Amino acid sequence: MNHATDFNYFNTLLVHGVGSRVGPIAPTITPSAAYGYQDAQEAEGIFAAEINKPLYARVGNPTNAKLESIVAKMEGGFGAIATSSGMGAISMVCTAFLSAGDELLCIGGFFGGTYSLVNETLARFGVTNSFCEVDDFGHIENALKRGIKMVLFESVGNPSLTLPDIQRIIDLCNQYETLVMIDNTATPLLLRPLEMGADISVHSSTKNMSGHSAALGGIAVFREVKEEGDKLLNEKYADVHKIVKKMGKKALIAICKKRAIRDFGMTANAFGSFMTMIGLETLSLRVERINKSVETVAVLLDEKFPNGVSVNHPSLPSSLDHTRYKSDFSQGCGPILTINCGTKERAFAFLNKLQMVILTANIGDNRTLALHMTSTIYSDFNEEARKFLGVHEGLIRVSIGLEDPKVIAEDFLQAASTL
Repeated sequence: MNHATDFNYFNTLLVHGVGSRVGPIAPTITPSAAYGYQDAQEAEGIFAAEINKPLYARVGNPTNAKLESIVAKMEGGFGAIATSSGMGAISMVCTAFLSAGDELLCIGGFFGGTYSLVNETLARFGVTNSFCEVDDFGHIENALKRGIKMVLFESVGNPSLTLPDIQRIIDLCNQYETLVMIDNTATPLLLRPLEMGADISVHSSTKNMSGHSAALGGIAVFREVKEEGDKLLNEKYADVHKIVKKMGKKALIAICKKRAIRDFGMTANAFGSFMTMIGLETLSLRVERINKSVETVAVLLDEKFPNGVSVNHPSLPSSLDHTRYKSDFSQGCGPILTINCGTKERAFAFLNKLQMVILTANIGDNRTLALHMTSTIYSDFNEEARKFLGVHEGLIRVSIGLEDPKVIAEDFLQAASTL
């Protein structure tokens, strides 16, 4: 797997996809919660999904629709749904397709919010789960043979930085006619899971897509459903066959709107979608620069960190994922690297000495960010869960930004020199 990204193509696509040549150049914001229908017949047609006009803002509005069309094209998908957050996107898909008694297989390292959703919240509603290491293909294939309904994994483990064999996992899911959802938050443009055969790609658009920490949002992108032989026609998805028969190519989108968005309301708001589109215009430029900077910073820190402080990134030969990084992630794996200070006390001392880097719980920002993991996002997790997720006492997650990579590295080095 080595799908090189043409950043120049995406620069053109996104700038002209977001902007307009005639009338208002910037995207317009439609803040209305409700929409008037021309007559009773039109209202009936809209509610029956036979007329493509706004129904009610809980199930979408024109500003969201523009964002959805841009991201769907960017990801090589058939359509998309914008949500209130990245967790909203994952929750939408899970609640639309999974019922009590169904099993969700989770592969590799996970962001804490996703782990909690699956292991605690969905479990409360009777959805079982199993977690496995990223390359435990014995466990993966056994789960698929049991007839599970869905597989979920991250393109890059956050914050473990484990790299999955994405194509092999997708191929297995398709072989066993099982829905596969990939959290592509860390790697927009770098990976296009739908073109590799995945069913659903989700993002926290708060992160790389916007880049400016001003727009909370998420988005799920869907493939086109085939008229014949689609995996959704497998008997294990019988509860949605009525929607598949009626909606055809749009079925994945319709299932999420009818079985999740309509009732749970994890819908994006118009202003958030507008702000996300403003960020999208520069996404390709930022992704290309930041992924080069991550490698530069990792090398400088690896060379110059004092004893007792270390850096991890798959671009480094010392990384266990280095071979896969070179073969499958030739243009980078996102903005994250991690620093190990050994203990919580040393990690706190390190963070408190930083002069430029911002301490916050976010990634994919235009600025470089850092956070101690076990005292924040993973503070409620037991040791067993932390170990599986690759989180240990001295771990600091770093998200590299647009600054001069040498200046970023200098800030980390001066902080480490005092330990």
